[in-house]
Amino acid sequence: MNQVCWRTAWHGQDIVVLRDEEVVDRIHTPDIERVVFVYRTPGETLSDLRYALVQLPDAVAILPLETGFAGRVNFERQAFWAQQACVYWAVDSKAPLAFKHPAGRWWLRLGGPTYARMPRQDVVAAIDTWPLEGPQTWEERKRERIAKSRPFADMRPITNHTSSAARSTVAAR
Repeated sequence: MNQVCWRTAWHGQDIVVLRDEEVVDRIHTPDIERVVFVYRTPGETLSDLRYALVQLPDAVAILPLETGFAGRVNFERQAFWAQQACVYWAVDSKAPLAFKHPAGRWWLRLGGPTYARMPRQDVVAAIDTWPLEGPQTWEERKRERIAKSRPFADMRPITNHTSSAARSTVAAR
C-alpha cells in the first residue's frame, strides 16, 4: 500500500496543493479571507497543530498537517500573513468539524481531516461559532505566550492615585 504524499508550496501569488507531486488545487492568496489553524492544547509547537482551514469567497480548503501549510507555507512568508491580518487560532476541543465529504465518505478521520475543498456555506457556519483567537501570526502568538509566562505578567502596574490638586499642594509646601 503506497502512502500518499501531500505538499503545499508558493507559486507566485498562489499556494499550490500537491498530491504525489501532481497539482490538485491552487489557492489564489489575494482571495484568502481567513486562515484558521486548529490546534491541540497547548498549541505552542507545530506538532500541536491539527489542520488549517483557508476561507475563500466561495469555498473553504481544509489542509491537514501533512500538507505543510502550517509549516512551510506559513513560515516562508510571515510578512505576507502579518500584513493580511487574517490568521486565527482555535483549540480543537472547541472547534468541531464533522461533515460528509462530497463523495459520501466521512473526511474527518482519527488524526484529523483529509485534504478537501468544501463549499463555503457547508463550513463557515460552524467556524463562526468557534471561539477564535487573533488575528495573530505564529510570531505574534509566540511573543504573547512569552510575555504571559513571565513572573507577575498578570499584575497591573502600581499607579499613584493622588490627585493632581493634592500633588500641587504638596509641591507648594
